[in-house]
Amino acid sequence: MTGLTEVEAESLETAVTKAVGEELRRVREARGWSRAQFVKRLPSRIGDRTLLAYEHGIRQLTLCRLTELTVGLEVDPATIVTRGLQRARLHLDHLTMHVDLSALLNHDGAGGVKFRPMIQWARNALNENPDGVAEIDANVVRNLALFAGCSHQELAKYLSQFTPPPGDIEDAENPDQRPQ
Repeated sequence: MTGLTEVEAESLETAVTKAVGEELRRVREARGWSRAQFVKRLPSRIGDRTLLAYEHGIRQLTLCRLTELTVGLEVDPATIVTRGLQRARLHLDHLTMHVDLSALLNHDGAGGVKFRPMIQWARNALNENPDGVAEIDANVVRNLALFAGCSHQELAKYLSQFTPPPGDIEDAENPDQRPQ
């Protein structure tokens, strides 16, 4: 966090903590689990209030706790962090972005002419991504930005509004065997 004042760094830290916590909550809710149901699945048996504090960004997650929670949710920890940051539009410069192609195609065009090339890209990308979600490496976003005639940051912010809903996150190992 070079170049940030102590206050800016603390504010960014709070924003990241909140973004990751909100993504954990989104995935838990998409699974249809209450906080009480979810904490019973965890080996540490943290309390409902502790989970609430994590989900609201009041309490910082350790790497071990993040891993425990994501294993309980049957999702990759990197996915939670990446999508949380993407939704909050934080640290977009180095993220592999996840884009809901149908949402981009159905968007009412608030991006205007500048992002028009992304419409054709999304149509073509749907052929390669039948699940409707494209994963775009940061370097690819940079190249797409060059093609669209905008900055990487502008395109990343535009694409971040099409972060897929948490319901599309499946257990990477056994997507058809996730317990209900």
